[in-house]
Amino acid sequence: MPRRQGLSWQGKRKRDVRPRHPHPIPSHPTKAVDTCTFKNTSKAVMASAVDAPAKVGRPSFGSNLRSRSYLQEIQQYRAPQQDGHQGIDSIVEGVQNTKIDPKKPIHAYNGVPSPKIPATIIDSGLNHTLSHANCQPVPGTHSDRVIATIIYKTKSPRATITDYPPDRSPSPVPGSTSRTIPPNLAPVRTLSNFPLEPPPPDPEPLDHLYGSYISPLCLTSFLHLISSLPTRYGSDLLTSSHRCLDNPTHPSIVELTFSPSPDPAYLTLDDLRKHELIYRFEREWNVDVILQADTVLRRYPRLVVFDMDSTLIEQEVIDLIAASIDVEAKVSAITERAMNGELDFSSSFRERVKLLKGVEAEIFTKLRNVITPTKGVKELIRALKRMGVKTAVFSGGFIPLTQWLADELGIDYAYANTVASDPSTKLLTGEVLGAIIDRERKHDLMVEIAGKEGIPLEQVVAVGDGANDLLMMKAAGLGVAFNAKPLVQMEAEARLNGGNLLHLLHVFGLTAEEIEVLSQ
Repeated sequence: MPRRQGLSWQGKRKRDVRPRHPHPIPSHPTKAVDTCTFKNTSKAVMASAVDAPAKVGRPSFGSNLRSRSYLQEIQQYRAPQQDGHQGIDSIVEGVQNTKIDPKKPIHAYNGVPSPKIPATIIDSGLNHTLSHANCQPVPGTHSDRVIATIIYKTKSPRATITDYPPDRSPSPVPGSTSRTIPPNLAPVRTLSNFPLEPPPPDPEPLDHLYGSYISPLCLTSFLHLISSLPTRYGSDLLTSSHRCLDNPTHPSIVELTFSPSPDPAYLTLDDLRKHELIYRFEREWNVDVILQADTVLRRYPRLVVFDMDSTLIEQEVIDLIAASIDVEAKVSAITERAMNGELDFSSSFRERVKLLKGVEAEIFTKLRNVITPTKGVKELIRALKRMGVKTAVFSGGFIPLTQWLADELGIDYAYANTVASDPSTKLLTGEVLGAIIDRERKHDLMVEIAGKEGIPLEQVVAVGDGANDLLMMKAAGLGVAFNAKPLVQMEAEARLNGGNLLHLLHVFGLTAEEIEVLSQ
């Protein structure tokens, strides 16, 4: 076979069968010289290879090997690239003659600067000032802050805005026979006034995407909404702070303070509560937004008055009585229309009481084991009593049950209607005795009690669910609609659509920890 110039066939064969390594493994120097002849290799190198002992130390690459050589030709070594990065060999060579100084002695620091340990000033990056957006305003000015109590509706089902009555829709809706207006929809007194055109699409339920609680993005969305409203000329930029009133990790109740408020010449606080953007925000995030001016009176109510049926208790008493003589359907239909404001309450009440003729007078005693107090009502009354707040209940129902409930809960005042009964038969006659507790009477009773206790109306809170509660709710410092009818939802200053009446205390700014202490 022909021999290749500068390389024997035997050397070529042996080099092919040697294992490949990222770095060349030195073989026996004598065999390397006997079996292989290298091209362009200096004689000095060859001679040193022959005279080397059997075992050599760990090889090191000098500067003469970083030129074109055997290592570079067989591509087992890559010379340092001119890219600003040094190879490991260059780093090792650079520290070969470097002397490492011994460590400096460590002196224990006793907190007193000395010449050996001088004081060092370090900028921590923290900025602490005495002033804050929620601090006392500058003398000569007044605070312009609004409190937004945002409560997530954990138990409330979503009302779909597209659930309009089929007889008023532009196209038939299969399978929909309900004519009930969901409580969160815009108010209409009669279904005949419902719009002919299809309503806008329901907002996307963002709480399903970002968490079934009040997420940071929910608060950001609300502040973006507020910042889009015009403010007074020359007012400062929007500032805000918030407190989680229940769970700081996944809060369902957050108190958000922002300043400045929208320009009242453009949008008053009452108008802001009914603003379309607020309404849409509540539906998108499944929350109730309660807006109040940040005043000291908000935190210190002195009188709280309640409606009874569907507020302090879950049922309507008159419907329970009607069920005992099988006239519940007729009475419930009249009750629903009266609560929606479609009928005059006094006349509708007399009409319903006539249907109760012949009921045993002992029915009120029997119903004590049937009615169910609303969740949280016992703890709420107990907390209000410990705060020194007076309480009252004004019921459009009947005084025997109303007075009994007030005594059980510890409510200070109780007013309701009285129905006549026949002493001989001990049956109800279907007649009403005395004045009926209607909307005007509830308002007058609230003003009367506040005057008797020396309490200004600004520190009175009224809670109800029906149209006959609206008058007293508007006269009070704060009117709260609790799971109310559509008309009351839009007219009230505050809305609570959860299942727990104890949330009323959060509207005053109390945390869950504080409520637990007060309700014990």
